Amino acid sequence: MTRFKQTAFLCCALLALGMQRSRLLDAQAAQPNIIFIFHDDSGYGDASVYGQREWETPNIDRLAREGIRFTNFHVPQSVCSASRAAFLTGSYPNRVGINGALSPTSRIGISDGERLLPQVLKSRGYATGLFGKWHLGAAPQFLPTRHGFDEYAGIPYSNDMVPAILLENEKLLREVSQQDRDNLTTFLTERAVDFIDRHRQGPFFLYVPHHMPHVPLAVSTKFKGKTGRLYGDVMLELDWSVGQILDAVKRNHLDDQTLVMFASDNGPWLIYGDHGGSAGPLREGKHTSFDGGIREPFIARWPGHIRAGTVSNTLIMSFDLYPTLAKLAKAAVPADRILDGHDVWPWLSGGRSSGAPHDAVYIYSAQRAGELNGVISGDGRWKLLLPHETFHALPANGGERGIMQPLKMDVSLFDMEKDIGETTNVAAEHPDVVKKMMIFVERGRDDLGDTLVGRVGKNLRAPGRLPDGVSPLPDGVSLPAGRSEK
Repeated sequence: MTRFKQTAFLCCALLALGMQRSRLLDAQAAQPNIIFIFHDDSGYGDASVYGQREWETPNIDRLAREGIRFTNFHVPQSVCSASRAAFLTGSYPNRVGINGALSPTSRIGISDGERLLPQVLKSRGYATGLFGKWHLGAAPQFLPTRHGFDEYAGIPYSNDMVPAILLENEKLLREVSQQDRDNLTTFLTERAVDFIDRHRQGPFFLYVPHHMPHVPLAVSTKFKGKTGRLYGDVMLELDWSVGQILDAVKRNHLDDQTLVMFASDNGPWLIYGDHGGSAGPLREGKHTSFDGGIREPFIARWPGHIRAGTVSNTLIMSFDLYPTLAKLAKAAVPADRILDGHDVWPWLSGGRSSGAPHDAVYIYSAQRAGELNGVISGDGRWKLLLPHETFHALPANGGERGIMQPLKMDVSLFDMEKDIGETTNVAAEHPDVVKKMMIFVERGRDDLGDTLVGRVGKNLRAPGRLPDGVSPLPDGVSLPAGRSEK
């Protein structure tokens, strides 16, 4: 072979290798690894990048610095099970029959007929893992491993519920001790990091719904006493967890192939005072339909794909993540049912700053199933609260539960651009806006229903239900003496 032919052959080989590498990178970019870190009861103002000044959250702040931070991210109900159902189904939780927070003995759970996000992603070859709080039913037929997750470990419901148990997949590990609680964040983080290490060839979906900072608060010795306040110590450890996950991504050379997201399921549980978080400038917190309950921190990072250091005030909903992530994975979403989420990648990537995914979004009661509490205009400016009973939190400290002072709401319109704290009802000054918002209300009542006015929605799907005689608890678990099924 002549030198010219050798050179030409080498150039062709290098070109082919380069094209092969380019196709591989394009394929990886088309199917990013997906990590979603979800706090339990962390408030809008609990991270320093959202205004917290009692402690610092450098790793959450890093996510924001290297990605996009949203200031108008909402959940449709300000409570545990409903919020998780919205993310995993791409629908309003009451549409899929999940309202409020399911008890360990609830005889309903997520339906086998729903196609959850991990199931959609598995159709495209994703490995799927969940380490943390599930809260969509505790009986075997409801557990994560029956609904698309290859691996699972955690307490299947809230940290304060009885019986408190640790599961691995569908196997009972043990009842939760105080030592288990103290090390729970570390336990889940270690499982998450191990999952990344084992699945570095990708693609993978890692869901880390932490049990903290939901009461009872607990923290490892690594962080105990660091801030002078137990809640602050817990937040430091949760922030450390974010750092461990980011380090694992980097160590495995996955930064440009991995979308990392952070959010909270609902606002802070303010009645617990110094054992609860901060809603920042927002009104009230968990269990209410004020923005302190439904507006949450949300950050997304994917180097090379999301513009670093971006802040967006676009109103997006937690259920928008379902179709967005499915599209990134090139997976088909179910076409035989209503999904409420929209693809928000143009806003998430930072490529679009105007317009809105929705014309309006609905907020349902976290305490009374199916009760429509309000509607928010798609641009996020106007929020109409309907007449309903809510409360003002009178907190207690030291881990004691405070009081919910009853509060009756009349029809109230808030200009959220000028009054983020929902202090001034401007309904009388803007009757045209109220009229327009009521059109949305009627649309919502027709579609999803409103128990407060006796309306049944036309497009609801039933939850899963246990057959008679089947225990609502995982195999091998029984109720403590004196407790009964509900």
